[in-house]
Amino acid sequence: MTTNYDPIAEQYKRSKQMPWRTFVECYTLMELAGNPSGLSVLDIACGEGFYTRMIRQRGASRVTGVDLSQGMISLAQQQEDAHQQGIAYIVGDARELPVQEEYDLAIAAYLLNYARTREELQSMCNGIARALKPGGRFVTVNSSPAFHFPASPSFRQFGFETKAVGDWQEGTPITWTFHLEDGPFDIENYYLSVETHEEAFRQAGFSEVRWRPPQLSPEGLQDQTDDFWSLLLENSPIAFIECVK
Repeated sequence: MTTNYDPIAEQYKRSKQMPWRTFVECYTLMELAGNPSGLSVLDIACGEGFYTRMIRQRGASRVTGVDLSQGMISLAQQQEDAHQQGIAYIVGDARELPVQEEYDLAIAAYLLNYARTREELQSMCNGIARALKPGGRFVTVNSSPAFHFPASPSFRQFGFETKAVGDWQEGTPITWTFHLEDGPFDIENYYLSVETHEEAFRQAGFSEVRWRPPQLSPEGLQDQTDDFWSLLLENSPIAFIECVK
């Protein structure tokens, strides 16, 4: 996992405000998560707590955010200190989650795509499954394993671009460049196939695995047309997954 989020924590926080992340990423992930009222929820790779806070605001009874980056957790804790939502934030690795109790729901935004190898992916999936109650669900958004990043079109109209250099094989690095008003920043993640993901989920103990297409929020059509969004929706570089333990 080579991307160090500590020096880019504040930039990454601002990138969450990009329209595509609001109207596609956030909308689809929250639709997948469903109504969390009364549920215990674990947000893995929570970053600065964007989705953690949202899940709590939607009625989750107990919410914990875990992230490997101390810088991200510090930003999340600042929000918690200011607004007192009752969220616990912990620095920790998804492969060895520092939680004792089991949860009804686990969510993750861009976690699995940091696994370089099948073994790392398996460790992540095992950790997630261990943290869930029987019948618990895991929902996530990631770089899409079905997307051919070496032939990626430009997504500059949405504020980001992607590229993959070298032979397209398991473990190939994928660079995402986010363009903010004060300049760009890069995040690196890795390619592992759909089949590798499904095998890891099954071995971890998930009985159901469903791949979900991105959806567009109705609000996304207030300022843009269907044609504008089609590039992102029809051959999407992001994938949404729902697993049931």
